[in-house]
Amino acid sequence: MADEPRSKIIRSRDYRWEVPLREYKSEGTHFRDITRQTLLGEGSGEGALNFITRYFEIQPGGYSTLEHHAHPHSVVVIRGRGEVILGDRVEPLALHDVVYIAPHTLHQFHATGEEPLGFLCIVDRERDRPVLPGDDELAELEAAPEVHRRLRT
Repeated sequence: MADEPRSKIIRSRDYRWEVPLREYKSEGTHFRDITRQTLLGEGSGEGALNFITRYFEIQPGGYSTLEHHAHPHSVVVIRGRGEVILGDRVEPLALHDVVYIAPHTLHQFHATGEEPLGFLCIVDRERDRPVLPGDDELAELEAAPEVHRRLRT
């Protein structure tokens, strides 16, 4: 019985949980002022979960990588305000908004308010790696004035 998974609570305080705070990514300059915490799905006894729940926090003026991938994911904003590039459009984000990112949709999150933009991101445990846009994809995005204004690469 000692090796069986146990139910648990991961406590939080001020948007930090009792799990490691990590860099968003270890390499690159195509993102700014963002951290992540993996809340569920990679910890001891969590192998039965088919998904991973992560918390990302972007400081004011910061942004995530512009990327796409084959897997879908969902995002729930739990702190701050921002904007998200979703393909060829930019959408505002506010507290408790929920975003569905369909497979192969280029996306990038931006913190636009005076406090950090914090969101839960739920993805499949088994998933592909993110892909940066190619030159043709970037040219398409830059042709949309609203996206061009917000885009960071």
